[in-house]
Amino acid sequence: MRILLIEDDEALRAVLVPVLEKAGFGCDTAADGASGLALLLQNPYDAAVVDRMLPALSGLDLVRAARAKGCTVPVLMLTALGRVEDRVEGLGAGADDYLVKPFDNRELIARLQALGRRPAHTLESALLRFDDVSLDAAALTLTGPSGTVRLSKNENALLEALLRRAGQLVSREVLFCAVWGAEDFVEEGNLDSYIHFVRRRLRTVGSRTAIRTVRGMGYCLEAGGDAP
Repeated sequence: MRILLIEDDEALRAVLVPVLEKAGFGCDTAADGASGLALLLQNPYDAAVVDRMLPALSGLDLVRAARAKGCTVPVLMLTALGRVEDRVEGLGAGADDYLVKPFDNRELIARLQALGRRPAHTLESALLRFDDVSLDAAALTLTGPSGTVRLSKNENALLEALLRRAGQLVSREVLFCAVWGAEDFVEEGNLDSYIHFVRRRLRTVGSRTAIRTVRGMGYCLEAGGDAP
């Protein structure tokens, strides 16, 4: 895997680069958000590690800009901000995972390896339709009565898992596996955050399709009505 590390702390970069290289990753670096975004858009990286607090362009704005330009490279965001609200904001900006400083280098490596194991979507059966929405899983786009929006990679994976089982109860375990694979380090609340994001996306395209919560069990995609 080839990694882009965007971190303005020179001392931390000096520590992380040899750690990543020893683990078998190729590693490019950038010290500010603007140059990091340029590298991310110009090169086919397998993953990016992005500090949240960056000069020139914040990590949040960097990820938002990359996603707006169609970049689907998995992003692991590093930050000293560990509140639930901060994690939700980072994931909402388009990050795929979130790691709070200080962290164990072994966890960083494990999370990057897990990002690399996530299966890529194929073109076969990529267009899914249910009720008044359609999802192009290959293009990461959701279309409804009011228009089309682009989804993040995780939003896309979550909605695809629900659409393929529309009308059925889908357990939390199945959804975790569909979005994050067999990762050991994903926090339980991340799934609830992404359910919130996908519901918001459905509203954005004017859909009446609802994601019903089955307490303690999972979620069910249903035609019409409002989700609780």
